Amino acid sequence: MLSPRDIRSIFLLMREAKRRGISMDELQNELSAEELLAIISKVPDVTRWGLVPNSAIITEGFINDPALKSALAAVQKGSWEPAAELLSGTETDWDRRYYYVEKLAKLAADNDSWLKEWRSAKPEDPGAAAVYADSLAKLAWQIRGGLVASETGDEQFAGFFRTLQEAQEATQKAIELAPEDPTPWATLITIARGLSTERTEFEKIWLELVTRAPHHRAGHDQALQYWCAKWHGSDELMFAFASEAAKKTPALSALPLQAAFEYESTDQKVWQRKEIRHAVDATLRWVAAEGKDSLFANNDRSFAAVALVENKRFDEAVQQFRIIGPRADSWVWHYSTSPKMRFMNFRNLACKGAKKPREA
Repeated sequence: MLSPRDIRSIFLLMREAKRRGISMDELQNELSAEELLAIISKVPDVTRWGLVPNSAIITEGFINDPALKSALAAVQKGSWEPAAELLSGTETDWDRRYYYVEKLAKLAADNDSWLKEWRSAKPEDPGAAAVYADSLAKLAWQIRGGLVASETGDEQFAGFFRTLQEAQEATQKAIELAPEDPTPWATLITIARGLSTERTEFEKIWLELVTRAPHHRAGHDQALQYWCAKWHGSDELMFAFASEAAKKTPALSALPLQAAFEYESTDQKVWQRKEIRHAVDATLRWVAAEGKDSLFANNDRSFAAVALVENKRFDEAVQQFRIIGPRADSWVWHYSTSPKMRFMNFRNLACKGAKKPREA
C-alpha cells in the first residue's frame, strides 16, 4: 500500500543507489534515517518549531505507565508475579486490561519461559490465560511475516494457521476462567481475521465483545482490519464500520482516519473527503479534552497529524507533533520499512508548510 509520496521517495532512493553503484538494501544499511531523508526532501531544522531533535525519536518500547514498566522489567528477568498483580488490579477497566495483556503477550511471543511458570503456578489465573492466548496470536503473525500472501511460503502459512488454531483454543480457556472479560474476545477478533472466519461467525464474536465492552478500542481497531478490502471486507464496509464506530463515542473518533489510511494507496485524495476532515476535527477535540490522557492518545494524535499534513493544515500538524514529542511508536509510522524516516518526513512537511518561527 504505497502512496504517491512513498513512490516518489522510493524513486529518489533508487536513483541515489544507482548513482553510488549499490543496491537499495546496501544504501539503507549504509546511511542513517536522517541521511536517507535528506535525499528525498529538503530538511528543515524542526527544533526551530519546538519539536524534539531527530536523535531523540523513539520508534518502539515507549511505556509511560510505571506499573506496567515495572512488570515488564520483572518479566524480562524471569519473574511473573508483578505481571499477575498488575492484571488483577485492572478490574473493569477493559481497555487498560487489554493494553497490559498485549504488552505482556508481545514479550511472551519471544520468550515464554516466565509465562509457563505463571501458568504452572496458577493454572486457573484468568490473566495468565489471556496473556497466553494473545501471545499465541502474536506468535502466529511472527511466523507468517509481514509480506503479502503471494510472497509468503507454504511452511509459513502452515505454521501461521496451526498457531492461530492453538490461539483459538487458548482463548476458549480464558473465556471460561473469566466470562465477563472482553479481552479474550478481542484476541478472537484478531484470530478470526487470520483464519478467514466467515462474516456470520465473525459477527457472533463481535457481539460477544461489544456486549461486554461496547467501546472496546483495540477490538474496534482489529475489527476495522477485518472489514477492510485486503482482508475480508471492502472499502465500503470498512468506511461504514468506522463511521458507525465514531458515532458511538468520541473515544472512537479516529477510526475514520484509520480507514482513510488503509485506503490512501487507492486514492490519496481520501484525506480531503468531507467526512474525513470532520473526523480530524472530532479527533482533535477528543485528544484536547477527555482523551488527553487516554492510552490511545498518541495513536490518535499521530493519525490526526498525518491527516492535517495531507489537508495542508500545517500549523495544526506542528502543534500535534509538539505534543507527540519523540514518540514514533504509533502503527501509522510502522507501515514502512523505516518508521523513523516516515515520522521525520511528515514532521518536515508540517514545518515546511507552517508559519516560520520567530527568531530569538
